[in-house]
Amino acid sequence: MEVVAVSVQYNPTWRYSGNQLKRWRMKANVTREELAAASNYSPDTIKAMEQGVRMPTARVLDVADGMCGAAGLLSAAKDYVKAEKFPPRAQDFMEYEQQAISLWWYEVALVPGLLQTETYARDLIGNRCPPLDEETVDERVAARVERQALLVRTPPVACSFVLYEAVLRGPHVGKEQLLHLLEVGRRGNVRVQVLPFDRAIPSALLGAMVLLETSERERYAFSEGQLASQLTSEPEVVGVYTERISMLRAEALSAAESVRFIERMVGEQ
Repeated sequence: MEVVAVSVQYNPTWRYSGNQLKRWRMKANVTREELAAASNYSPDTIKAMEQGVRMPTARVLDVADGMCGAAGLLSAAKDYVKAEKFPPRAQDFMEYEQQAISLWWYEVALVPGLLQTETYARDLIGNRCPPLDEETVDERVAARVERQALLVRTPPVACSFVLYEAVLRGPHVGKEQLLHLLEVGRRGNVRVQVLPFDRAIPSALLGAMVLLETSERERYAFSEGQLASQLTSEPEVVGVYTERISMLRAEALSAAESVRFIERMVGEQ
């Protein structure tokens, strides 16, 4: 049995670099406001970098290196400070996702990452709170698009997605995203079903969930929250998720009916 619970955590490289940034700044009697003005960031952003909450950017490290007389020691951190492809709470799941031979996914509010267009992904990632710097946004958008290679892998991965109607009516879901769902759903290994509001059952409102099976026949259940997520192979939990998703698949429109449902929404755009 394996249970992995992941909560918010700091990138150790960001923390160390931020700590060094603060130490050099204070040693040189450079205020946070002065460094912010010189590097074209807000003082609060500099504070977040020094605390390791945000990635110290190359621009800040170079500017601070010059202002603080660090003789290249701060600038050298640029080779080690990298934007993480995925937030810490999801990194373990991403590793198992790439090993999957089958995947069942239910979403109640957002289009699943594997089905997102780049535009939709950028809208979500670029508008999170607290905000991410542009470099991190670019890295995470690229990583999300790269994940979608799973859908066209050989041998094919059997993928089943059930989307609550609220997903399709979300604020960032436009015609491009709806058409993309139709296109992906035409693949022989991908099944996309819509669960309309009038077919919703109580289980539909309990949150998103993912089930996956690896090539080693290991089965995992995953759920993601705002600040913490859980990935587990515990049979009891996997069994509960399997039952819930099976019920939702039975209540949802068939794949063909779902195509017509989405096509009507496209026509409304």
